[in-house]
Amino acid sequence: MLAALARNAPRRALRPLVSRGLADLPPSNVPSLDFAPEPEQTTGAKSSKDSLSSVEKRRRTLGRISLAVLALGFGINVIYLGRDWDELELKAKKLTLENAPATRWGRTKERFTDIFDYFNKPAWPELLPPQPPPPHSKPYTLLISIDDLLVTSTWDRQHGWRTAKRPGVDYFLAYISQFYEVVVFTTQNYYTAGPILEKLDRYNFYINHRLFREATRSINGKIVKDLSYLNRPLNTVISLDTNPEHVSTHPENAIVIPPWKGDPNDKGLIAMIPFLESIGIYKPQDVRPIISAYKGKDIPLEYAKKEAEAKALHVEKWSKEPQGLAGGGFTSFLGLSPNAPRSKIPPTYLEQKRREAQQQYAEEQKYIQDNKAYLEGLLKKEQEMMVSQGPGTLWEAIGQIAGEPPKPKTEPENKTGGTSS
Repeated sequence: MLAALARNAPRRALRPLVSRGLADLPPSNVPSLDFAPEPEQTTGAKSSKDSLSSVEKRRRTLGRISLAVLALGFGINVIYLGRDWDELELKAKKLTLENAPATRWGRTKERFTDIFDYFNKPAWPELLPPQPPPPHSKPYTLLISIDDLLVTSTWDRQHGWRTAKRPGVDYFLAYISQFYEVVVFTTQNYYTAGPILEKLDRYNFYINHRLFREATRSINGKIVKDLSYLNRPLNTVISLDTNPEHVSTHPENAIVIPPWKGDPNDKGLIAMIPFLESIGIYKPQDVRPIISAYKGKDIPLEYAKKEAEAKALHVEKWSKEPQGLAGGGFTSFLGLSPNAPRSKIPPTYLEQKRREAQQQYAEEQKYIQDNKAYLEGLLKKEQEMMVSQGPGTLWEAIGQIAGEPPKPKTEPENKTGGTSS
């Protein structure tokens, strides 16, 4: 310890000397880091709140008035949205007094959401034109999808996209069009589905109307075919599809069948003909109870059973009735044997009408084959007419969009001065 004190003693002795030496040094030009803040001084200027110009005051006043007017207008509009329904508005919204919102809040909410739902609705309030008067109209409307129902598309690196027709699709369209107004309703756009339909119905004999993507509706991000925009009584509409989401708004009108994936031996489409045919023959007042009775079942199989049972009852009833000259009684008076062979079992009403429809189909196909050259000529003339009426320049295209009629095409003049032979 004594040694440590002896070592620190010179340092303690030097401290007062160093302090005295620093005090005797001349002042340095290096600025010191120790400084005191200057006292705050006021400029005497007024606050900006108290010195607004007249233009700024007028601008703020107008802003407050605009906000007040906007809030008042919004409140009045909300009150107006809750008004009672009128007949024209219900018709445009495809509603009735029974299913439309009855409270003021419900009416306000329905009208408010309808403003933002404009782009989720079909392009037209009525997708189909009015039907012609009888007997030129069909009593029922059949909506048919394209994807995996009439055709299917595949892609590979060698060939790209290829489209194949389902087995029996030509017969299905030609035969079933005798009973239904056939409408192809697809979620595809026109530029992809149009060429397919032109090949399926080359002469426009079977497909009455064609609806594409712009005729669908979007609900919660899903594409839906809303039948309420169809402009047809729903008790006469049948929708044949492969996707349950596409027919979710009217499942009571929908028949969902398994999609076709390219099997060349498939008979699913042809197997649906007897069921659809029977509706067109018997003409029920409402097709929805019939479709609901077959919901979740194999329709071709279940209907075949029903038709077999009806045929058995027909034969049983016929066997119990007297069969004209072969039934005894008057036959004995004429001296005929009561054991004479019985007449042939008559066809049922369904079989008779089916035979007539098949005969009409055969005659129609024969007419097409015999007049194919004539039909092709008409089709070619129609295509040439459409091309001739099309715009030849960009300015003509803009004019047609603006509503100007197409200009007639003129033959080019012979500049050589000679006459054409």
